[in-house]
Amino acid sequence: MFDATPLFRLYAKRRLARLRTQNPCETQERELQKLLQKAVDTRFGREYKFGAMRTVADFQSSVPLRKFEDMNRDYWSSAFPTLENCSWPGLIPFFAVTSGTTTGVDKFIPCSWEMVRANRRAILDLLSHHLANRPESRIFGGKTFMLGGTTVLESEAKGVLSGELSGIAAKTVPFWAQSRFFPPKDLAVLSEWEEKIGKIAEAAIGNNIRGFGGTPSWMLIFLDKLAEVSPLAHKRSLKPFPDLELIIHGGVNFAPYRRQFDDLCRGTRAELREVYPASEGFLAVQDCGPGEGLRLLLDNGLFLEFVPLEELESPMPTRHWIGNAEIGVNYAVVLNTCAGLWSYVLGDTVRFVNLDPPRILITGRISYMLSTFGEHLIGEQIESAVTTSADTIGATISEYAVGSMMPEKEGELGGHLYIVEFLQTDVSQKQLDMFGETLDGELIKNNEDYKAHRSEGFGLHAPVIFDVPPGSFNAWMKKRDQLGGQHKVPRIINDHDLFRNLRSHMGHSSA
Repeated sequence: MFDATPLFRLYAKRRLARLRTQNPCETQERELQKLLQKAVDTRFGREYKFGAMRTVADFQSSVPLRKFEDMNRDYWSSAFPTLENCSWPGLIPFFAVTSGTTTGVDKFIPCSWEMVRANRRAILDLLSHHLANRPESRIFGGKTFMLGGTTVLESEAKGVLSGELSGIAAKTVPFWAQSRFFPPKDLAVLSEWEEKIGKIAEAAIGNNIRGFGGTPSWMLIFLDKLAEVSPLAHKRSLKPFPDLELIIHGGVNFAPYRRQFDDLCRGTRAELREVYPASEGFLAVQDCGPGEGLRLLLDNGLFLEFVPLEELESPMPTRHWIGNAEIGVNYAVVLNTCAGLWSYVLGDTVRFVNLDPPRILITGRISYMLSTFGEHLIGEQIESAVTTSADTIGATISEYAVGSMMPEKEGELGGHLYIVEFLQTDVSQKQLDMFGETLDGELIKNNEDYKAHRSEGFGLHAPVIFDVPPGSFNAWMKKRDQLGGQHKVPRIINDHDLFRNLRSHMGHSSA
C-alpha cells in the first residue's frame, strides 16, 4: 500500500501552524456568523430574524435553549423524513440514529453534508496532532480499523438515509480512501455483534493495521476474540498488529479502562488519543497528554455554549461561550451546528482546564447525576472514586453500574448499590470491603452534599458493593439487544425500573 504519510505531513504542518495563531473568541464569533448567514432563509432563521443578529449577545438573548424533544416537536417531526429548509438550508440527506443510554429511545439527529465534511476535518485534526507527537509516524502506510456498529443505512425517503453515525461515515468515505479502512464492507454491514466480531477478528489477521478506534469496552471484547483466533496471541494483546501506532477512543469516561489499555500499549508502538464525537457534532480532540484535556474544535461548523449545570433548569440560565467561560465550572454543553441544531442542549457536561487554547474534560451527562437523596454526585466524582478504589485493591474494573436503593422499612436509610464486574476472578471479600470504604471516603472528600448525608449515617448508609463474574454486563446488554456498536453500559442509573431489571439479572434482590 502506498504510504501517504509524507503528503499528509504537509497538510498537518499548515493546519497546526494555523491552530497556533488561532484567537478563540474571534474564531467562534466568525463561526456563529457563518452559521447564521447560511440558515438565514430557513424557517428557523426567519422566525428568529437571523439576518438582524450581529453579536453573540443578540443570538443568546433571542434563541432559547432547547432539548432534542423540543427541536423535534417544533421543527422536525411534522416534516420528517424530508427536512428541507426547516432549520438548515436544503434537504437533510442523513439522520444519525442514536439511542439513549438508559432509556433506549431512538433519536434521529439531522446530519447535513456540511456536517459530514466537518466530521472528516475533525479526524484530520486528530491525525495532525498525532503526527506532531510522532515525527516518525507512518500512519497512512497501512489501514485504520474502526470498530463500530452496522454500517447499513435505511432509506427514509428519496435522497434521505438513516443509521448509526459509523454507517454515515462509511457511506461518505471518499473513494480514494476506501481501501485504507478496515473492516471490509461485507463485514461492516453485519448487525449481529457476536457474529461480527468473530468474523472481523479472523479477517484482521495479517492486515497492516496502524490505527484502531472505537468504544473502549467493545475494543477490549474484540481483542479477547482476536486472541482466540490469532496464532500470535494467546491472551488479550496487540501482538497481531505489530505496526499499530494509534488507538482512538471516545464515547465514555476512559478512567476505568486506562489501566487495561496502558498494559496493552506497554512495549508496543501504540499511543492513546481521545476524541469527543457526538451524533450532533464532533466537539474536541486530544492534542496533549492524558488528563490535559481535549482541545475544542472552534472553526469546524459548531458554535459552542456552556450553561452552569445548576442553572440549566432555571427560567433564565446564564449562557457562556468561549469569550467568557471559566475554568473549573461544571457546564452543560449547548450546540449550534451546521446541520441546523440551535441552542441545543447536548446532554453532556464538561469542565474547562484551559482557555487558550480551550481544553475541556468531559465530566458526565446531565442525567448522570446521582441525587435521589439530595447527595448531588456527578459522573466525574463517581468515576474518579471507583477508579481510585479499584487501584487501591490492585484490581481492574471491566464494567460497573450504580443506582439508588430506597428504604423498605420505617427507620431505614437509603443508599447506593454499586454492581461491579472486575477483570480478576479472585477478588476477596476483604478487598471488596476495602473497595467500598475507599469509594465512600473519596466521595466524602470530594462532595460536600454527600459528606453531609453520610455524616454519622444520618442520611445515607455506606455504599453496598455487589461483585459479579466477568461477562455479566455483556450478557445483560445482549439480553436487552444492546450488545456492541454504539451502545454503552449505563454507569449511573436513575431509572428505577431499569435498575431493578439489572439487579434481577445479576441476582441481587430488587426493590
